[in-house]
Amino acid sequence: MTRPKRSDEADGIYHVLNRGNARQTIFHKPQDYAAFERILGKAIKVHPVELFAYQLMPNHWHLVLRPTVDGQMGRMMRYLTMTHTMRYHTHFGTVGEGHVYQGRFKSFQVQEDAHFFSVCRYVERNAVRSGLVDQAEDWQWGSLWRSQQPIEPKPKLLTAWPLFQPKDWGSYVNQPQNERELAAIHQSIKRGSPFGDSQWVEATAKQSGLESTLRSRGRPKSQNR
Repeated sequence: MTRPKRSDEADGIYHVLNRGNARQTIFHKPQDYAAFERILGKAIKVHPVELFAYQLMPNHWHLVLRPTVDGQMGRMMRYLTMTHTMRYHTHFGTVGEGHVYQGRFKSFQVQEDAHFFSVCRYVERNAVRSGLVDQAEDWQWGSLWRSQQPIEPKPKLLTAWPLFQPKDWGSYVNQPQNERELAAIHQSIKRGSPFGDSQWVEATAKQSGLESTLRSRGRPKSQNR
């Protein structure tokens, strides 16, 4: 089976996600999260990629980023996952015992307007939805907590947003997203389809050769009655 096509274009904004193999835990303690942040810092330093938002969860993580050179998102992600996998196996003594990740990362392109805010909000309130904290800013392993510190902790990870951040962003993140908005984001995660208004989605999918991500799956209905 051929791998599904994915977009990886300079100046595009992308939501990126990967999970532990069989949804297994990949961050067992604070030191594991901190080690991943150090690897992430090296990854965006080595590759021309800007990071706007992120959240690390016990068995998966989310990134919102922008490559500034064609193809660099994929190269950065390979560096990130391979380096983290080596660190995981070495640290836990599991070399040769199987995969850390479920497979290739998932990604979809995001329109640079209110849809960008929707995706960043989705990412930054992940720990709240999972019941790990009551307030999104209390989850240390993400961009909301990091951005609210007087000085960004090392390593420096975050780039200034391409749009002006709404006032009282933290309070906005803590408000639940409606089911329609969540369903649209989940659909883009599942299919790899662009996330934005209908005209932008169609144009972006056509430009990137991703029209198939917009079609419903399954066998076509038989014309015989």
